Amino acid sequence: MRFPPFQITMPKWQSTPIVFSSPHSGRNYPTDFLQASVLDKTLIRSSEDAFVDDLIASAPDCGAPLICATFPRAYLDLNRNSDELDPALIEGVACHFHNPRVASGLGIIPRVVAQSRAIQRGKLPLAVAQERIVKAWLPYHIALRGLLDVTHWNFGKSLLLDFHSMPQNALPIAPDGHQVDIVLGDRFGCAADETISDFIAACFEQMGLKVARNEPFSGAYITKTYGKPARNQHAVQIEINRALYMDEVSVTPKADFAAFRQLLADVILLLTQFDRDQLPLAGE
Repeated sequence: MRFPPFQITMPKWQSTPIVFSSPHSGRNYPTDFLQASVLDKTLIRSSEDAFVDDLIASAPDCGAPLICATFPRAYLDLNRNSDELDPALIEGVACHFHNPRVASGLGIIPRVVAQSRAIQRGKLPLAVAQERIVKAWLPYHIALRGLLDVTHWNFGKSLLLDFHSMPQNALPIAPDGHQVDIVLGDRFGCAADETISDFIAACFEQMGLKVARNEPFSGAYITKTYGKPARNQHAVQIEINRALYMDEVSVTPKADFAAFRQLLADVILLLTQFDRDQLPLAGE
């Protein structure tokens, strides 16, 4: 990997216990990775949370740190545990436990992108997979953990907002029959206090967006790992409907992309203006 695996943008002064992250919006595709793929340069981006890092770029202006991956999800998935290795893709890996994500080709080193399209033919040497983990997965999580630990030390609490995007074919339908715009995943209350998820939902709804909770996305490795409400460490996964801002087929921003980015900037301002003292402390 010839580029840093992540980018951190710090505020001039951190005024909130919130940390923003975008682990799947990276678009620096290593040349050798592209050469080994059977997909063209557009199809390989179909699992990418394209432009999400741009959509939430205002977070540091609102006093919150922002960390974004620079490499793509098709290369390595930061929202998986380092032991979620796919025996159908990686040589020398035993199938020692059943993991639905790994079985479907979505382990830490993905075998497929959206619509189950295979990324490459044949298998990867185990050493290649391990090198990606050491050079990409490990540094990102060390950096994210550091941001959250410092935040928790300074504020006595922390809240990770982990931003993603969801394709049109995965959108849930609201009770009124309309498609949902935002899905909040707090692992059904295990990763964040309910009052926090309620507040986040209210911020999006105030801007006219339809919000669902935990269905069909409740959060994966990141929310599970960094959301520990009993320790005053909360984490919420935020999925954004891609149709609101991009063309999924061409992976290009829509004409009104800037307007939607401003709408999200307004949401972020609301989120970061939340009375810090209202973030629950353990035992409250």
